[in-house]
Amino acid sequence: GNLDILVVDLPPGTGDAQLSLAQNIPLDGAIIVTTPQEAAVSVTTRGAKMFDKVNIPILGVAENMSYYLNPASGEKEYLFGKGGGEKAAEALNTTLLGKIPLDPAIRKGGDAGIPIVKSTPNSEASQSFFDIARKILELLS
Repeated sequence: GNLDILVVDLPPGTGDAQLSLAQNIPLDGAIIVTTPQEAAVSVTTRGAKMFDKVNIPILGVAENMSYYLNPASGEKEYLFGKGGGEKAAEALNTTLLGKIPLDPAIRKGGDAGIPIVKSTPNSEASQSFFDIARKILELLS
């Protein structure tokens, strides 16, 4: 049927899959996903620069595994560092779309084929995904 939006999740880097997609399909933009670590930000930003070379706008950056919400204390724990999404967005001259927490329910849902936004739509992780999706829709309209 007709699609309003098609999201293609690609591995990091600038391999054949990314270049073929960029050269053969009209793309409205790319969402860059990073984690907070310095090394991840460096690899992410280097790979993302390929989109500039093929004239595909970078719509924004999403930071995955941003923090762990400790269920006992309710405190955010920054297991992989802090601020990587902001650094990547700044390096790519774009906006930070949001931060997705490290939540075991995301992995469990992925393994079961039930996204967390469907299984527990009111969770903090689901709300992060919804917020990012809303921002992307606004950018594309």
